[in-house]
Amino acid sequence: MDWREQFRIPFSGLKFGVHHFDLKIDNTFFDHFEHTEIKSGSVEIHLELEKRERMLLFDFTVNGTVSLLCDRCGEPLDLVITGNERLIVKLGNEYLEESEEVLIIPETDKSFDISSFLYEIMHLMLPAKRVHSDKINGESQCNPEVLKKLKELSEHHSPDPRWEILNKLRNNS
Repeated sequence: MDWREQFRIPFSGLKFGVHHFDLKIDNTFFDHFEHTEIKSGSVEIHLELEKRERMLLFDFTVNGTVSLLCDRCGEPLDLVITGNERLIVKLGNEYLEESEEVLIIPETDKSFDISSFLYEIMHLMLPAKRVHSDKINGESQCNPEVLKKLKELSEHHSPDPRWEILNKLRNNS
């Protein structure tokens, strides 16, 4: 069976109205995407699909934990992702992306594959800065050896003299 089969939503046989789907995403999902930042995860997706005359409204609720690498120390980091997203799919003549949340698909299609959209929204839910949080006492949970090495390297780093000239200009203002 094709791994995407569980993410193919068959809408042609559905009656007009609201339909609910619950999906679970695990490590095998992320294994199928070549350049993913997410190494593994356990994410639950609740999908509310409203079928209309020539339109499908997908409302996604995402809750779970994903594992990726810390930006500071490079060690594995578990992050909670949660959020809601909407996708509007219109039935038309051909495939066309009208906007970030509006797609047009051929009216001859019988199902819609949401796997790429799920992959995209999970990555968009990741914070810009991905580092281990600090403990209650303020100490970082990052790998202490890496932090020590980073501190050593920053102490031995001499700034570019061009920046010092610019800093002087800024300080004189």
